Amino acid sequence: MRFIDIFNGDADGICALVQLRLAEPRASELVTGIKREINLLKNVQATAGDKLTVLDISMEKNTKDLLRLLDSGAEVFYADHHQPGEIPQHKALSAHIDMAATTCTSLIIDKYLKGQFHHWAITAAYGDNLTTVADGLADKAGLSALQREELSSLGIYLNYNGYGANTEDLLFHPAELFKQCVAYSSPFDFIHENRAAYEKLSTGYNEDMRAGLTIEPKYQTQKLAVICLPDEKWARRVSGVLGNELANQFPDRAHAIVTVKDAEHYLVSLRAPNSNRSGADKVAGQFPTGGGRKAAAGINSLPKSQLDQLIEVMENQYA
Repeated sequence: MRFIDIFNGDADGICALVQLRLAEPRASELVTGIKREINLLKNVQATAGDKLTVLDISMEKNTKDLLRLLDSGAEVFYADHHQPGEIPQHKALSAHIDMAATTCTSLIIDKYLKGQFHHWAITAAYGDNLTTVADGLADKAGLSALQREELSSLGIYLNYNGYGANTEDLLFHPAELFKQCVAYSSPFDFIHENRAAYEKLSTGYNEDMRAGLTIEPKYQTQKLAVICLPDEKWARRVSGVLGNELANQFPDRAHAIVTVKDAEHYLVSLRAPNSNRSGADKVAGQFPTGGGRKAAAGINSLPKSQLDQLIEVMENQYA
């Protein structure tokens, strides 16, 4: 029997698995990647008796391989907050799916574990840009303003680390970052005791964000701003968190962060207005490599010739 943990390489995926492995320690194989790499089950082979944990990747995008793994005799625990499509009815599948705009996978796991490692869940909520939700949870948990700021920063940094065209763009491979985090039962201990890792994330985030905020929008109206970033590692790293930051600064405006992927394509990160956290999935879904959630979505490979079409679709969605 093998244990295999498959998880999104962003703050939500990492913090969800941290909670589970703190509660249920086990030596497992880790399957993860950049935030946009969601077809992770295609990389997994399993046999009867294997136990798989799948966190924060769309079931709809992995249905074929999920069925393959279930048919192989593996048991699958699946938790996620993205569009699942039709959830397979299988005795070996334990599905915990909640698509509410106010939740994330780590909060689903937090409920499952009855709040055993609640601070890690709050960290993930901040990282997933559920700031109002996270603030409310922090208040209920009795955290000070300083503690809330610390969890917010860590969540943002963990999320930032997941963005890039490949793992070589990242400051830490997500599997390595998970191992660094799971060594601490509290995110506060990680922050204060693992200074080398924390400061590497903090420095990288702040330097990349300063560079990103200097870029003037390519297209801008009251309802939409499109930011085109250069073909640089820092730009690919900052593409997602820059969208979150701009969404917080301009809550009534939708945003598209467009980064050069190759000579013919863009990588696109979409954010719905914070005042209307819906529609990003509908916009992304109109393009072949698009997907995501109502508030935040992306297009993995947008032909450069379709940028004007994307702007038109977003204008129609948020007019």
